[in-house]
Amino acid sequence: MSISGTIVDTADEVLIGVSVRVQDTQTGTVTDIDGKYTISANIGNVLVFSYVGMKTQQVTVDSLSVINIVMEEESNLLAETIVIGYGTAKKRDLTGTIASIRAEDIENRPSSNPLASLQGKVAGVQVVNTGIAGQEPEIRIRGTNSINGYKPLYVVDGLFNDNINFLNPADIESMEILKDPSSLAIFGVRGANGVIIVTTKKATEGQTLVNINTSFGFKTVVDKIKMANSTQFRELYPEQLQNTYESTGTLEEFDFTNWTADTDWQNEIFQTGFITNNNISISSSTEKNKFYIGIGYTSEEGNLKYEEYNKVTINLSSDYNITKDLRVGFQFNGARSTPLNTELSLYQDAVKNALYSAPIATPYNEIEGLFNTLPIFQKSQISNPMSIVELQKNTNKVIDYRASGNVYGDLTFLKNFNFKIIYSLDYRSYDSRLYTPIRTLFDVDIQQPYVMGDGRTAVEQTKLNETKVQSDYVLTYTNSFNGHNITGTAGFTTYYNSLSSLTARRGQGNGLPIANDPDKWFVSIGDADASTTGSTQWERATVSFLVRGLYNYKSKYLLNASFRRDGSSAFFYTGNEWQNFYSVGAGWVMTEEDFMSDYTFLDYLKLKGSWGTLGNQNMDRVYPAEPILTNTTSAVFGDNIIPGYSLEYLPNPDLKWEKIEAWEVGLEAYFLKNRLNFEGVYYKKNTKDLLAEVPGITGTTPGLGNLGEIENKGIELSLSWNDKIGPDWRYGISANLTTIKNKVISLVQDGYTITDGTSGLPLMSYVQAGYPIGYFYGYKVEGIYQNQTEIDNSPQNTLVTVKPGDVKFVDVDGDGRITTADRTMIGNPTPDFTYGFTLNLGYKNFDLSVDLMGVQGNEIYRTWNIFEWSQFNYLEGAMDRWHGEGTSNTHPILDKSRSINGKDYPSELFIEDGSFLRIRNLQIGYTFSPQLLQKLRMKSLRVYANIQNLKTWKSNTGYTPEMGGSATAFGIDSNPYPIPAIYTFGLNLTF
Repeated sequence: MSISGTIVDTADEVLIGVSVRVQDTQTGTVTDIDGKYTISANIGNVLVFSYVGMKTQQVTVDSLSVINIVMEEESNLLAETIVIGYGTAKKRDLTGTIASIRAEDIENRPSSNPLASLQGKVAGVQVVNTGIAGQEPEIRIRGTNSINGYKPLYVVDGLFNDNINFLNPADIESMEILKDPSSLAIFGVRGANGVIIVTTKKATEGQTLVNINTSFGFKTVVDKIKMANSTQFRELYPEQLQNTYESTGTLEEFDFTNWTADTDWQNEIFQTGFITNNNISISSSTEKNKFYIGIGYTSEEGNLKYEEYNKVTINLSSDYNITKDLRVGFQFNGARSTPLNTELSLYQDAVKNALYSAPIATPYNEIEGLFNTLPIFQKSQISNPMSIVELQKNTNKVIDYRASGNVYGDLTFLKNFNFKIIYSLDYRSYDSRLYTPIRTLFDVDIQQPYVMGDGRTAVEQTKLNETKVQSDYVLTYTNSFNGHNITGTAGFTTYYNSLSSLTARRGQGNGLPIANDPDKWFVSIGDADASTTGSTQWERATVSFLVRGLYNYKSKYLLNASFRRDGSSAFFYTGNEWQNFYSVGAGWVMTEEDFMSDYTFLDYLKLKGSWGTLGNQNMDRVYPAEPILTNTTSAVFGDNIIPGYSLEYLPNPDLKWEKIEAWEVGLEAYFLKNRLNFEGVYYKKNTKDLLAEVPGITGTTPGLGNLGEIENKGIELSLSWNDKIGPDWRYGISANLTTIKNKVISLVQDGYTITDGTSGLPLMSYVQAGYPIGYFYGYKVEGIYQNQTEIDNSPQNTLVTVKPGDVKFVDVDGDGRITTADRTMIGNPTPDFTYGFTLNLGYKNFDLSVDLMGVQGNEIYRTWNIFEWSQFNYLEGAMDRWHGEGTSNTHPILDKSRSINGKDYPSELFIEDGSFLRIRNLQIGYTFSPQLLQKLRMKSLRVYANIQNLKTWKSNTGYTPEMGGSATAFGIDSNPYPIPAIYTFGLNLTF
């Protein structure tokens, strides 16, 4: 008799290519594209249904001619549908490395930006958070690939983007992180730094649901920098003055009579901030229509007093089935954020001044009603930090609007074909107004009011508009026959991006002070002679063709290949506007082979590998082939001054975007009835055609060329175990580890060096062939000179005349002298490896999760306290300074006249260990029983408490060992700002 039926999974999705066979016979078939099968069998025969990643099922044939099967997953991970570029695929069919983040991993975390919650979760993804309310974290995927940027591409519901600040974490359904060449090449010139695909929530089929997610709590600074207190300062400062007198013969003294306070300036400026995240969503689904709306509100007070960030979001989507095969719909994400006191320089000034300020000063004069000045040795260079916090509060007004969305049409035809058209738009409008008030303080020394700075008011206004327009036309062919499963994709896509910004500043000048009124903070007031302006404007576009093929045979042998051809307006006039990118990947599911059947402990084993070329268009120069003009000279004709212009660099007709050759090999394995999962990958990426300036002959204009190569390689390991103990206990353990080895293979020419660093300091970040990108350059240190005899018996320091108590440099080249030739690599900001660890426990309705993350093997260059233009407060570590033979071999003498110990000679004296381990997140929750909720007409209710950044074990002196930066200068602790511990309570309610 003929038996037929349909096979689906537990999500009611049809399964293509399921093996259906009559047990102990050669009769068999597979399901087609609609999940249907037909097979001949007799009554009493046993049908065996098997599919990779699903539990094998057996059904005895009776008189029924239709047998429908719902297959359960052996491992949720294997059967999971993954969003990839321009389509989806089952994880078991992939040949590359794609990490999938579930909604519950990020929605209950106290972060306004969902990317912050990825820290330590994914192998190969390094996340650096800042601690500043609302600020975007730094993401580097598999290291730093270029000197021209590191940011990954974000794809939000199909639209290419450079950030996801406008999304509410509660509106995100899933995030896929693409790292391997077989998944990235389809993104062409944007794929080199990795891709993060974000899918926002839509309605669940057949249900009408109301979800409420809300949390509230507080944040506080826990890792304060250990600075000298009043007693310690009174010991150290006179000693320093005496040391300077002995070195220079100039006698300075300080009278402490009016300076008797013991002020902890960090306690003065920091606050316990309130934080709340709220989202309500309504979803409804009928046979014809799906509708979803989510509205969110976030309010977060910062670490500094009066620092605040607010954001309102909306997520709206609708899908309508015109017919069974034709569907249309739209998706919209909108946001309005209003950061308060968000001028970054104010943060940095206030925090650094709190660290610089002498603890002997009193913040406020109650009698005069004014903030006090600092002691004479600081008064002109360092502001009372409270005068920054209090007198400049609410002087920065920002409104940032964002609207992003798409409309689409989706048609299935001829059974195997699907054609989808998507039109997407992203628009941003940013308006900032900054007011500079007059800050009057009380001068303690002369007992009179004292005006800081030039004593004049000013206003500054910035307006920015950015537009992104994208269109995608994608044709997909899917078929399955005789165990062969094919998915082919072809597409045509366009992308347009434009930006326009204007900045103007007008000061008080010789006129009256500008009123401190937000309604008057416009550059139309003030003195026209005290004004400056600036602007930025550009636009560019790409046109692309793409194809991709996914193939597997019985889900045993896997193959995919992709090709993309990108045309860029940036090189339109050079004739090099078109570039090609391509990849190929293969996989072998060994456990599907007969010879593996005896290995019962091994449930699934896949070997995989891929190779491809990726593109990188991340550059500060929008049109690198067309240099801008710069004002370099001027000429006088009569009473007129005529400016002269020249090219910033020489044009290069052969210029093109950077290209990266990447490959990886690895395996995925499940053991012991899928309780143990392991994934290991070795990756290697070589950035070729590096875009860098070509130095010109002295006095000539430089050029720009595709010259240079950077290599990144390493290993990614992920391991997880999930199990139950009895009916009530459940637990899961997961860990990941990533090694990162970065090296600059070549640059423009031998000996060529790119330098970067902190303003006001010698350049310490170097990019040079043979070294890691952005390595720290300076002198190695082997201790402190203890006496003159040691100096006489050591290599001669030709840089300066050294004395006992000075830092002792290493004679690296061994020529018996300390010279500039002894400078070498003294630190690497790229870690040797990063890691993460997660523990999940559950007992009945209770659940507990603990996330740890860490970084190992990188160095930090501390610069914030090595300037010499003023007298700062001391680090507490200065109590271990050298003050006589044998007193210290790590901290030099306190004497600002000894330049060898300061900023002019970058050395290991300022290098710190950047390794750390952090309890990133701890959460305990309780889910109420369905029986109780049914009486209350609720579907689900969970309450929880969460602690973020509970404890950090670190070695550096700053607030945090997390240091971001640019592509060529990172890991530099120049603007300290704390990462707080955050304590929140929340609930998730559905009815």
